Amino acid sequence: MAIQYYVAVLLSILLLVLSSKLFSNRRKNLPPAPLSLPIIGHLYLIKNSLHQALAALSAKHGPVLYLRFGCRRFLVVSSPPAVEDCFTKNNDIILANRPRSMSADNFSFDYKSLPMAPHGDLWRVQRRLTVVELFSTLSLQRSAAIREDEIGTVIRSLFKLGSQNGNGNLTVDFNNLAGVFTFNSMMRIMSGEQFVKEEEIGGEKGKEILNGLREIFFASISATNVCDFFPVLRWFGYRGLEKQMVSLHKKRIEFLNGILDEFRRRNAGFSENSEGDEMMKSCREKKEKSPVIETLLRLQNPEFYTNDLIMSIILMVFVAGTETASVTIEWAMSLLLSHPEVLCKLRYEIDNNVGHKRLLNESDLSKLPYLRCVINETLRLYPPVPLLFPHYSSEDCVVAGYDVPKHTTVMVNAWAIHQDPELWEEPEKFKPERFEAMEGEGEGSFNYKFVPFGIGRRSCPGNNMALRLVSLALGACIQCFEWENTKEDKMCEAHLSRSILQKAERLEVICTPRNNCLQFLSQL
Repeated sequence: MAIQYYVAVLLSILLLVLSSKLFSNRRKNLPPAPLSLPIIGHLYLIKNSLHQALAALSAKHGPVLYLRFGCRRFLVVSSPPAVEDCFTKNNDIILANRPRSMSADNFSFDYKSLPMAPHGDLWRVQRRLTVVELFSTLSLQRSAAIREDEIGTVIRSLFKLGSQNGNGNLTVDFNNLAGVFTFNSMMRIMSGEQFVKEEEIGGEKGKEILNGLREIFFASISATNVCDFFPVLRWFGYRGLEKQMVSLHKKRIEFLNGILDEFRRRNAGFSENSEGDEMMKSCREKKEKSPVIETLLRLQNPEFYTNDLIMSIILMVFVAGTETASVTIEWAMSLLLSHPEVLCKLRYEIDNNVGHKRLLNESDLSKLPYLRCVINETLRLYPPVPLLFPHYSSEDCVVAGYDVPKHTTVMVNAWAIHQDPELWEEPEKFKPERFEAMEGEGEGSFNYKFVPFGIGRRSCPGNNMALRLVSLALGACIQCFEWENTKEDKMCEAHLSRSILQKAERLEVICTPRNNCLQFLSQL
């Protein structure tokens, strides 16, 4: 009798809890949602790339969607007013956290890495450190010489390799070329060394090194994973996904420890408090940026700046700051080759403002507004991360007049916003001129309709460095060489769903030194 009584009480409590949740959800003004199926939710609607599928759903049901994938709730935002509502003073702090995931469990050093750290003191200290050491105006000015030297090395290598052919023509794997420039630039800023030496650029050795780096940094990464929606699958080791992640993370740690050990050996002659301080002082006097790893090692302590934290910062720089810039450089060149009138206009601007007697440098970029328009239009058409890094609601909030429950993952579909015909005239076309008026008015004129780097306090802190990398590489290539696509259609048109997490289609081009640049190219 007593057992029946307890069972009845438990069932009553369970029914009360379920009914309270059911009625509370009914009382809430949730955003619109398509028909949801039991257990799988709305996963049955995702039939192609995620950002395209979500864009199609938003076009049908509205720019603010409430979806369920398995056990997880999602808010999908695809309009500027809703983006503004999410990441201004109303909700920016509420949505300043990241959702937990199997990928983050394995790659984020126990959620200490800057992209995945919870909003709080650890995140603030890391953000402040990376901004001061890498992304502030002063740091960017001090590291400009490194980026200029690296693009000079690439241009010099192309010229030498072309000269060996007799006619100056050279067939180039542009994906490889852009990757060498971005990886070498970031490696020198971080450690003072290069990944790919000058004599290896354009050769099999250089390609092998670059492919190895991409395998370490970008293999087996997925922003969404079925195990996140159905956690029970993790218990059974679904398709060995977690084992692959664990193995990859071990490779990354070995690689990063190798960089740190090599740096420690190379600087073994400097004591931490005497000669090291003198070297730092000398760098400041020369207005040169000392390697970031040196600063991180000087700050290292067992309480806060642990080895894991240092490795997470280095990893963040390589993962977030190399392939995104490389892909954008490649897309920009591909678009220019398919739109010769835009290429001619850009070359005319560079010739008029830089000339043919020296290589373009970063101080010239402010005089090249059309170059910035070309890059912005490339980022609009092909954002490197079509779905921005997800946010997570730490409490109930209101977005665009709808109630958003606590523990909801918020995704901004940047690709859908950039392709919205109500925001952009002929959005499918490559028209850099659309940004000319906006450039004169500043970034505030974008009104949340151009968001390749995110919005709010968790937006990408390295956007200015990325723009400098892309602008310098693209501008120097256009200044020094004539370019021609080897494909008959004149366009390496990879699928729109391509992102940095997928293998990029190879862009093969022919470059020929421009006659009016031969003199300074031979002197590089």
